[in-house]
Amino acid sequence: MIKIEELEFYYKRKSELFQHLNVDLNEGKVYGILGHNGAGKTTLLKLIAGLLFPKSGKCSVNGFVPKERNPYFLQEIFYIPEEFEFPSTTIAKYIKTHSGFYPKFDMNIMDDLLNEFELSVSRKIHNLSFGQKKKLLIAFAVSTNCKILLMDEPTNGLDIPSKSKFRKVIASYFNDDRLFIISTHQVRDLDNILDTIIVIEKGEVIFNQTIEEIQNTLSFQKVKNLSEMDHVLFSEKEFGGFSVLAESKDFGETKIDIELLYKAINSNKETINEAFKNEHNN
Repeated sequence: MIKIEELEFYYKRKSELFQHLNVDLNEGKVYGILGHNGAGKTTLLKLIAGLLFPKSGKCSVNGFVPKERNPYFLQEIFYIPEEFEFPSTTIAKYIKTHSGFYPKFDMNIMDDLLNEFELSVSRKIHNLSFGQKKKLLIAFAVSTNCKILLMDEPTNGLDIPSKSKFRKVIASYFNDDRLFIISTHQVRDLDNILDTIIVIEKGEVIFNQTIEEIQNTLSFQKVKNLSEMDHVLFSEKEFGGFSVLAESKDFGETKIDIELLYKAINSNKETINEAFKNEHNN
C-alpha cells in the first residue's frame, strides 16, 4: 500500500534527514513509528501525506504519488498532525463542511465517537480544550473510513481515561482493508494496538519488526537479581529488582514491554537486531 524506495529528503542541503530510505507499509496493520524528537517521524508522515516532497527517490501510496495531490488519493488518506487549528464554528457545521470531501464518511460512526468522547455537536470548537479538540479530530478522522490514517502524537493532550478510549477506538474501527500509522514518543500509550514497531533514529530505520516476531525472539522479565537470568540483552533497575530484556530461547511467550524494548534499541540497536537475525537463522 505504501512503498518508499531510496528516498532522500533534507530541509537544508548540509543537513540531510533521510538518505536512501526504504520501507514498505502494508494494509491490515497498525504501525507504531517510535523515535526521539527530531528523528524524522513527523517528516515521514508528511512525505506520505504529500505535504513534503522527496528530493530524490520514490514514495508511492495506493499507486499514487503523494506530491501530486490527486483527489482520489486525498479522499483515502487522513493526517492528524500534532499541532492543528480549527475554524471558528460549531462541531456540527465543521462536520457538514468537511465530511463531503470523504465519500465513505459515516455519520453513524461520528455520532458514536462523539458520544464516546463526551462531545456535543452544538459545542463551539473554539471553546473546547486542546484535549477535546484532539478527540474531535480523532473522531472525524476515523469516521472518514479512509484506507490510510496517519496520526502524529495523537495522545498528546489526552488525559488517562481519554488515552484508554483512544486505544479502544483504534481497535474497534480498524480492519484488514485499512492501514494506521501512529507516530509517538509516548510508547506506553500504544500498548496492545500495534502490529509492527518501527524505530527511527536520525532519519534511519534502525528497527522494524512485527509484534509476533518480537514475541518469538525476545522475553520480557522482572527479576530481583540479574544473576537469575542468562542471555540478557538489556536491563533497567527498578524498585525491588530489574526489568530485563532477554532472548526468548529459555522462556515462553511474555507480554511485550514497548518502553523497555524502545530503551534497549536506543541503547544498543546492533545487539537487539542481531537477536532477530539469530532467531531467523535457527
